[in-house]
Amino acid sequence: MVTGMHRIAMISMHTSPAAQPGRGDSGGMNVSLLELAKSLAARGVQVDLLTRAVGEPVTVELHRGVTLRSLAAGGAGALPKNGLADVTDEFGEAVAQLVGRGSPRYDLLHAHYWLSGLATLPVALELGLPFVQSFHTLGAMKNRSLATGDTPEQPRRLHSETFLSHQADAVVVGSSAEVTSLIDDVHAPADRLWVIPPGVDTDLFSPTRAVRSAEVRAGLGIDADRPLLVVAARVQPLKGQDLAVRALAEVKNRRGSAPLLVLAGEPTLGAEEYLAVLLQIAKELGVQDDVRLVGALEQPELADLFAAADLTLIPSHSETFGLVALESAASGTPVVGSRNTGLVESVADGESGILVDSRDSEEWGAIVAGLLDDPARLRALGTSARAHAEGFTWATAAASLMGLYSSLDR
Repeated sequence: MVTGMHRIAMISMHTSPAAQPGRGDSGGMNVSLLELAKSLAARGVQVDLLTRAVGEPVTVELHRGVTLRSLAAGGAGALPKNGLADVTDEFGEAVAQLVGRGSPRYDLLHAHYWLSGLATLPVALELGLPFVQSFHTLGAMKNRSLATGDTPEQPRRLHSETFLSHQADAVVVGSSAEVTSLIDDVHAPADRLWVIPPGVDTDLFSPTRAVRSAEVRAGLGIDADRPLLVVAARVQPLKGQDLAVRALAEVKNRRGSAPLLVLAGEPTLGAEEYLAVLLQIAKELGVQDDVRLVGALEQPELADLFAAADLTLIPSHSETFGLVALESAASGTPVVGSRNTGLVESVADGESGILVDSRDSEEWGAIVAGLLDDPARLRALGTSARAHAEGFTWATAAASLMGLYSSLDR
C-alpha cells in the first residue's frame, strides 16, 4: 500500500450497501460501494461501510477487510428520503460516538449521497479528517429532466449539495455530465472534482451465462424465438418505465407481435401509484400480457437475465452514469437508452448500444424493432458491447480512489 490510509469509512446513510439492488432505494450506488470496498480491501485498506440501521444495529463482516456497521438513528423501520433529512444530525452523532470510542479510528471519511455528507461532514471537521464526497445523483440534474407527476427536489437538497461541494476536500464524480452539472448548477470548485467512473464485474456479467437462457426463458414462460427486452431499475417516475411500455406497443404494431418486456425492480416507497399507472398504460395499449414484473433480482439472477435478453432498455429521465448499461454490455446485450443523460459515457453509441435523442415512443419502438429485425447487427452490437464493458473495472476505479486518498493523506 502506497498511502498512509489504513482504514476508511464509506458512509451511505439512506441505503445499506448490502441491500439488494432494485428494492427500496437500492440501486447502482449500492453495487458501486460494495465493489469499491472489496477492491480497496484487496489493496490493504480496511473499509467500514456505515449506514442507518432499519432494524437492530449490527456489525457484520461482508468480505475480508470490509465491515458493515449499521447505526441507530431516527428510530426503527424504513423512512422516506424526505424523512431521512430530518435525522442526519442524529446519524452524525452516532458516527461521532462510534469514532469517539477510539476503535475503529479512521484515516478518512467518504460520504455517498448528500444525506451522508450532511450527516458526517461535521464529524470530519471536528476530528480533522480528510472528507470526500460522492453525490451519485444531483438534485439539479433530476429537476432539469423531471418526469411528469414526479416531485421536484427541495431547496434543502440543492443548497446542501452546493455547501458540501465547497466544504469537501474532494468530490468524486462518475461522468462528464455530472461534472458539468456540478460546475454549472452547483458551482462546485472545479479543482476539487475527481472523475472516477464505476466498473463492472465482467466475470459475473458475461455472455457465458447465456447457456442458462433456455432455463431463464422457461421461467418466464416464453419460447426461444420470442424477443426478450429488459428494464432493470427501481420502479419510479425517474426511471421512465412508462416509455418502455409505450415503445413495446410500438414494436408490436410494427412487427405484428410483441417481445416480452421484463421489468426487474420494485417500487420505491411512495411510488406504488406509478406501478399502477404502468399497468394501466399496458392495458390501454393492449400489451398487458407482454409485460412481466419479476421484482428485484439478486446479482447472479440479473446477470442471467441480461445474458438471456436481446436488448436492455434504459428510458430514465436522468442517469448520472448508468451502471446497468455496463452490466448489460458485459453480458453481451446491447442497450437502447436516452442520449441526454450520463449514458453518453456508459453507452458507446453504435458499439455497445444505441442512444436516442428523444422520448418519443415511436422513435424508440422503431429503433428496437429495427434491431430485432436485423439479427446480424444485433449480434455484432453484442460482441462490441462486451469489448466496451471490459474497459471498465472495479480494480481501476479503486486504484484511482487510492490515488485520491493518498493526495489527501495528512
